[in-house]
Amino acid sequence: MFISSTTPKPQFIVTPLTESHIQAAVICSKRYGFLIRVRSGGHDYEGLSYISHKAFIIIDLVKFQEINVNIADKTAWVQAGATVGQVYYRIAEQSNNTHAFPSGVCPTMGVGGHIGGGGLGFLMRKYGLAADNVVDAYFIDVKGRILNRKSMGEDLFWAIRGGGGASFGVIVAWKINLVPVPAVVTVCNIPKTLEQGATSLFHIWQNVAHKFDRNIFMRTIVQAVGAQKRRTIEVAFQSVFLGTIKELLPLMKISFPELGLGVKDCNEMSWVNSTLSVAGLTGNPVEILLNRSQRTKNYFKGKSDFVQNVISETDLESIWKVMLAQDISPMMIDEPLGGRMDEILESSIPFPHRVGNLYNIQYFMPWQNGSATTRYLEATKRLYNYMTPYVSKSPRASYVNYKDLDLGINHDVNTTYLEARVWGEKYFKGNFLRLATVKSKVDPENFFWNEQSIPPFHGRA
Repeated sequence: MFISSTTPKPQFIVTPLTESHIQAAVICSKRYGFLIRVRSGGHDYEGLSYISHKAFIIIDLVKFQEINVNIADKTAWVQAGATVGQVYYRIAEQSNNTHAFPSGVCPTMGVGGHIGGGGLGFLMRKYGLAADNVVDAYFIDVKGRILNRKSMGEDLFWAIRGGGGASFGVIVAWKINLVPVPAVVTVCNIPKTLEQGATSLFHIWQNVAHKFDRNIFMRTIVQAVGAQKRRTIEVAFQSVFLGTIKELLPLMKISFPELGLGVKDCNEMSWVNSTLSVAGLTGNPVEILLNRSQRTKNYFKGKSDFVQNVISETDLESIWKVMLAQDISPMMIDEPLGGRMDEILESSIPFPHRVGNLYNIQYFMPWQNGSATTRYLEATKRLYNYMTPYVSKSPRASYVNYKDLDLGINHDVNTTYLEARVWGEKYFKGNFLRLATVKSKVDPENFFWNEQSIPPFHGRA
């Protein structure tokens, strides 16, 4: 992570073996004026879990990978340095493929940060977010105390489940609820180009995907494909269904017959193998989920939006033109909400993007050559800015796990709640004030600070 000579380097990297090592690192860093960055998997979109432009240390939780699955009470204790893939593997192993956990697509994400930001995933329409399924936690606060749900209190427990745990202290472990899954699930993939009716199909998808049977999760990946005169837009319809092909096809004939989903487009497998499929790891043994190494070292930029009203076919065609206007453009990964997500209150945890949202968009732009960074960033902003009329407003909402410093930053530890609202309410809407109030109680001096950490609230809103 520190290959570039311009990347800020930590004073120390602490790789704790026990909770007491984390406690000591927090206490000593506070005493000697070092900021702390906590790394569980290293997937922070802006690198805030491992870089800082002020003197800092890293607490790398790579040794905190223990996963204890209790099938009898359908829970598991998962240390914050474990990856999503490791969690999936151990739950499937211990439950004989009868249980799962609703979490993200990329298997190398650390669960400490992923759950701390909410945790979107393919099971969210059925069971909610990862953070919706957390029932306890071990946490080290600014005083170096180890706390659980009872000792930290419900306000702090609320804040760390979706509000970004790194703003408040160090997440050591989560206690999660396991959820039942059938022995067979069905994974489908249908790519369509503009010439094959992609615009009309995407328009219909917007109307129906959030209303599907909640055992169906169908996302779309929209990207420019081909070269020069053959360049076009492709929309891939990717789905996971908790059941067999025989059960799925009648549902799709009722809900989305225009797609023409057939047996040839689908494959049956266990739930744990479906996690490989959606992560682009089809054909690999399931043990690859235990591999912490990221498959690519490319540069990338991510941004996000939430869509609350269906975008018309005419407007979609104008969006495609923007994506095709130059030789580079970010892809748009669109994930439907609805189902269980509509039933959970905005205030239940800090993640507020519930009923009223049709789907979220992740704009994802990878590139390989560092010298081309400016050009790729500009292309990403160009599409993001063009999408302004078609997405949520007041605020234009974003997902905190797709961290985006373009939304605004804390310039120093004295950044106020009012100054931070420019980015904070985009991630958390009305929950931002409660988060800042919790922060003022548990970390009033703002020791756990970064460019988009929750500031303490002192005074009036």
